[in-house]
Amino acid sequence: MNPALRLPYALAGELARLLAAVGPGGASKLARTLRARRGIRGRYAAWAPRRDVRRPLLWMHAPSVGEGLQARPVLELLRTARPELQLAYTHFSPSAERFAHALDVDFADYLPFDTRRDAAAALDALRPTALVFSKLDVWPTLAREAAARGVRLGLVSATLAAGSSRRSGVAAAFLRDAYARLDAVGAIDAGDADRLVELGVRPGAVRVTGDTRYDQVWARAARVDGAAPLLRALASDRPTLVAGSTWPADEQVLLAAWAALRRSSPAVRLIVAPHEPTPAHLAPVERWAREAGARLARLDAPDARDADVVLVDRVGVLGDLYRLAGAAFVGGGFHAAGLHSVLEPATFGAPVLFGPRHAASRDAGLLLAAGGAIAVTGEGALRDALRAWLVVDEPARASSGAAARAVVETGLGAARRSVELVEELLA
Repeated sequence: MNPALRLPYALAGELARLLAAVGPGGASKLARTLRARRGIRGRYAAWAPRRDVRRPLLWMHAPSVGEGLQARPVLELLRTARPELQLAYTHFSPSAERFAHALDVDFADYLPFDTRRDAAAALDALRPTALVFSKLDVWPTLAREAAARGVRLGLVSATLAAGSSRRSGVAAAFLRDAYARLDAVGAIDAGDADRLVELGVRPGAVRVTGDTRYDQVWARAARVDGAAPLLRALASDRPTLVAGSTWPADEQVLLAAWAALRRSSPAVRLIVAPHEPTPAHLAPVERWAREAGARLARLDAPDARDADVVLVDRVGVLGDLYRLAGAAFVGGGFHAAGLHSVLEPATFGAPVLFGPRHAASRDAGLLLAAGGAIAVTGEGALRDALRAWLVVDEPARASSGAAARAVVETGLGAARRSVELVEELLA
């Protein structure tokens, strides 16, 4: 890190620790982020006696659930292939807490704030053989302290968008030394590799290994049982659109297009899973269905199979529901946060629709290039695409679905290649 930036960065970390100690309670993400760091050194120290120094320990860090999904296939393969390893997993965001504790690892907790004393406390407790980050977030102080102790550093499923703010200005000055300390980096593609080198990664440390999410979604889809009670209760011959991770901005376009399609093709069915299935988000969808004259049922209602619109009011099931899709609509493309993952429906061979804000999604670009997806700009374009795929042109729908699935198949193997990279760090 640029020496002129080291002091303000350290002061920012200490301020965050102070706020964690004295900050108010509450349910906001910031409040939970701060509250989670209270007593964190003690939690790490309490686990330290379970560290068997005769065994290597891999510490993987992924800031949130998306990066965790990239880390999970690597951890699962290593747990099977190297049972002697101890595995530690950390995350930054409160949204990943439940995900972290569902992993088969020896230790899981929040990552402390990036201060020298917190980094030292974590390293003293875990005594890792290797520390591997998922996707992009490499913490400068932690990387510096780990490297000073001889801990090997890595990065898997590494990606850096061409327009990323990390590539210039203050961010690059903060991060350059941290990326230069990495001993091995597995980039998603050659473009990512080149941009990571520009950011500071040593050219000899980087190779292209692919995106482990492809292996993750493929394995998850293989575990989906079509005879499971949820899917069996919703099974139908009706042309079905599964709309996942939608925001109100997406639903404004989606529901209008759907109502227009139903006027000419009343047999079509919609399963919609809002990104945040809160009462405030679900109520407008229910009100729209009443006004549109569509029969709506919540997911677990006895009459859900016969409903025109099935409203998913809980999380954790969307990946299964995509198995029912004749076509899929993925939310975020009409929302400021950007497009959500398009890989889950593609894995089931469902062609994918999404809004115009997809430039940051590499996967969306691959699907578009292969003919497995259509990007729509508004209600009319979405209505026409839905009519073509669900009502008029079954061969076209099947062809696009096969192209979408082929994109996922082409990306398989990244988890194995990433494991090979990690094992080199552990050797």
